[in-house]
Amino acid sequence: MRRVYTNRRAHHEYELLERFEAGISLTGSEVKSVRAGGVDFRDAFARLTNGNIELEGLYIPTYTEATYNNHEPRRTRRLLLHREEIGKLKRALEQKGLTLVPTRLYQKGRVFKVELALARGKKLHDKRRAEAEKTVRRELREL
Repeated sequence: MRRVYTNRRAHHEYELLERFEAGISLTGSEVKSVRAGGVDFRDAFARLTNGNIELEGLYIPTYTEATYNNHEPRRTRRLLLHREEIGKLKRALEQKGLTLVPTRLYQKGRVFKVELALARGKKLHDKRRAEAEKTVRRELREL
């Protein structure tokens, strides 16, 4: 069974505007470690540097069976997107208050993909309103 890792904090902390699917460049020990489990999105974000989108802060634990070829758990990883998508993201990130947040990591065929969301941070009152709406929906479902 394939694992899908989700960033549940992203839905709480941000208003997700638009989603993109990107490939991720991983080493062999990272691939085995992702399949074994333990991915953490806690401090993860994407950044545009030198015309490339890079994912920073994603925690992939070291693979215990790997030898000297083991990876750094929080290293910067390159994301693979089409040039047009990178241009679109570049124009969007120039707007004030927008950021790129990873929302999911999953396997599609033989490759791993990351779902990125163009997001705007929520204020405290927005979080409270979203929580109240969620509670109302849950109560209606129970009736």
